[in-house]
Amino acid sequence: MKSSYELAMERLNKTAPTPKTTDKQKKELAEIDSKYAAKIAERELLVKDELKKAAEKGDYETMAQLEKQLVSNRKSLEAEKEEKKEKVRQGK
Repeated sequence: MKSSYELAMERLNKTAPTPKTTDKQKKELAEIDSKYAAKIAERELLVKDELKKAAEKGDYETMAQLEKQLVSNRKSLEAEKEEKKEKVRQGK
């Protein structure tokens, strides 16, 4: 006997089947992941260095701004990465 989840997934696949990704697309998606992981790490290192300097000075306002900047950078890079990955998935 199938669970309601399994039945729902079967119905979903009948109405909107999941597109299969090719090996080329998988490779491109992996490259995008790798590239953006490196970009995020680079930005984090730069901001964390600045955070350390601000902490040593006791400049808590700058620290808060840098933390917000770090979160903002990460979100924008993640969004950019997902946009590029979606283009690859759609074959554009």
